[in-house]
Amino acid sequence: MSVASVYPHYVAKAEKKGRTKAEVDEIIRWLTGYSQETLEAQLEKQTDFETFFADAPQLNSSRSLIKGVICGVRVEDIEEPTMQEIRYLDKLIDELARGKAMAKILRE
Repeated sequence: MSVASVYPHYVAKAEKKGRTKAEVDEIIRWLTGYSQETLEAQLEKQTDFETFFADAPQLNSSRSLIKGVICGVRVEDIEEPTMQEIRYLDKLIDELARGKAMAKILRE
C-alpha cells in the first residue's frame, strides 16, 4: 500500500478536527527525517510504506516514546518493524485529531 493512498485520509482526519495539513506534514517529517520536498517526492512516486520507512533519512529516536493503543493493539508491543512504524504514524495522527498540543505529539 502506498503512503500517498493513505495520506489524504490523515489530512482529512486532522482537518475534520480543526487541525492542518501542515501539522500532518510536520508529524511525518519529525517521525521520518524527510524534508518537505523529499516527503512530497515520496508521495508523488506512490512509494509503499515499507520503502518509505526503509528509505527515511533519520527515523526519530524519540519515536520509542510513543505508547498506547491503535486498532486495539499496543504500538509498543508490535514486533514487525514496518507495521510498528506505520502504527506510530497512525498514533501521532490520532493524537493530532484529538487536539493534543504539537509539543506533546512530538515528544518535546
